[in-house]
Amino acid sequence: MTYPKHIDLHMHSTISDGTDTPVELLGKIRDAGIGLWSLTDHDDTLGCRFVSHHLVEGDPAFIPGVEFSCKDEEGKYHIIGYGYDIESPEINNVVNIGHTMRMEKAKARVEFVVKEFGFELPQEEINRFLNLPNPGKPHLGNLLVKYGYCDSKEKAINEYIDKAKIKDRFLRPETAIEGILRAGGIPVLAHPIYGSGDQLILGEEMDDRLRRLVGFGLKGVEGFYSGFTFKMNDMMLAHADKYDLYVTAGSDYHGTNKMIELGDTGLDDASEGPARLLKFMEMFL
Repeated sequence: MTYPKHIDLHMHSTISDGTDTPVELLGKIRDAGIGLWSLTDHDDTLGCRFVSHHLVEGDPAFIPGVEFSCKDEEGKYHIIGYGYDIESPEINNVVNIGHTMRMEKAKARVEFVVKEFGFELPQEEINRFLNLPNPGKPHLGNLLVKYGYCDSKEKAINEYIDKAKIKDRFLRPETAIEGILRAGGIPVLAHPIYGSGDQLILGEEMDDRLRRLVGFGLKGVEGFYSGFTFKMNDMMLAHADKYDLYVTAGSDYHGTNKMIELGDTGLDDASEGPARLLKFMEMFL
């Protein structure tokens, strides 16, 4: 079997907080020569449905994906599900939980910036924001820039939106992992070294975290990532070996919402390269 050289298993479309539609993203994947890819929108599988309907013979291999934002008493986690049955009620149940919590946060944030800072936003703009498939902080940040309250989306998020104190309801990692597994998918910890904000998860803290998540059924880690150094890659590969976990690679591409290029996973520059992903790829090729 011939395995693809260029791989990107972590990206977002307009269904969550990216700026390319799923179909536009498929076109860019074709143009970039990426041979294996996954769309991993936050708390939603709709984009994967769109992509599946537009795939034609000869297209790059596609793996349905979804990224769940999780939290428990020990911290925050982003859990990606790969290769699940898109019609499975188990995966759709987790999607519904995540989406409901996302909508609660979106409503609370827009109400906060209007009330707390006196920002005047037309009701039709607020309605349009809340009618997005998965409204998030980047969408609201762009709205504040549009109406002249900030000169950048990042400033809007850091200085205004993140000031909101939102009721702390969260999707637990074990719930996401169980749902992915019951749907026939592979749960993978995304960008494992990065915690909340500027937090870095290293050493014993990483080991403790992985041990707990593996106990819930975690099957893989994102060992190659656009924001990782070679040292970080090596660290995650060692952890993957210790716990017999699959290794994946992702850019976390969001279009113009983040300064990350499609396909920028660090995989092409790594000495071991795609060879470390063979165990994972064999399930889908």
